[in-house]
Amino acid sequence: MIEVRDLTKRYGKARGIEGLTFSVDKGEVLGFLGPNGAGKTTTMRIITGYLAATSGTVKVDGFDVFEDAMEARRRIGYLPENPPLYREMTVGGYLRFVSELKGIPRPNRKAAIISVAEAAGVDGVLSRVIGNLSKGYRQRVGLAQALLGNPEVLILDEPTAGLDPRQIIEIRNLIRSLAERHTIILSSHILPEVSMICSRVLIINNGRLVASDTPQGLSERLEGRGRIAVRIRSPKGETESLIRRIPGVVSVFIEPDDAAADDKSILFVVETDGKTDVREDIFFAVAEQGSPIIEMRPIDMSLEDVFLKLTTEERLEDEREVASGA
Repeated sequence: MIEVRDLTKRYGKARGIEGLTFSVDKGEVLGFLGPNGAGKTTTMRIITGYLAATSGTVKVDGFDVFEDAMEARRRIGYLPENPPLYREMTVGGYLRFVSELKGIPRPNRKAAIISVAEAAGVDGVLSRVIGNLSKGYRQRVGLAQALLGNPEVLILDEPTAGLDPRQIIEIRNLIRSLAERHTIILSSHILPEVSMICSRVLIINNGRLVASDTPQGLSERLEGRGRIAVRIRSPKGETESLIRRIPGVVSVFIEPDDAAADDKSILFVVETDGKTDVREDIFFAVAEQGSPIIEMRPIDMSLEDVFLKLTTEERLEDEREVASGA
């Protein structure tokens, strides 16, 4: 549905994005991640036709966004980080105005407005002035305008920015329901949100592609060693050295911020070589010592861990390039 090839955008000598290539399949929900200034918004603006590229191509449903701009734009609904709302207009008046801009035939406008208002949850405030609405409702109005024309692609730039926890949950559930009928690119700084909604994650840093995979795939790919959390009611020093001697165990440390240690148990984090299943050996070794195991579970790398690891490595690589060039 979306094909981006060798996309580059420069602002004078400064680099916005560099050689970005990726694709989004029909019905897919792509999480678009990166630090501030990484090039996420620039990429989204180019895909939607709001910004010209220095070089490269973007196609939406086979239509080039530069050469077949109108056909490509008809297939896109865009919600910028700051929704383009006229605060002095009513919700209904604003949606009528947008429906005219999008070229929806006059006989179909009323039905289209009612449909998107219901989908976005603003059908009860159509007569209200936008400036008098809460930020959560203004965000919903922005989503409603993006949905007008029933576009096949939705580009959502930080759709939950500035919302309170309840509003975030409401917008998240709304996006999840929209994913059943639209191809979506979603940028967000709330990484658990991306894990819950998106089928694939694309991470960029300094305008370059760093990684593209499912959240689980990224975690498995980057987690070179397996990690296990083991809660044991035991003497600290004896058990730590006991586990450390088990074949396949690389390191053992005690979780310093253990909030559940009121039962006199200790939470050990065991790192393995990633090839050996050490759980049975830990069980029998600790049982022989006479110490009960309260809990044993694998520790997966979170999307936050993946994000920080990838962007930090990229930054260090750039710093080394600059230093060697100097």
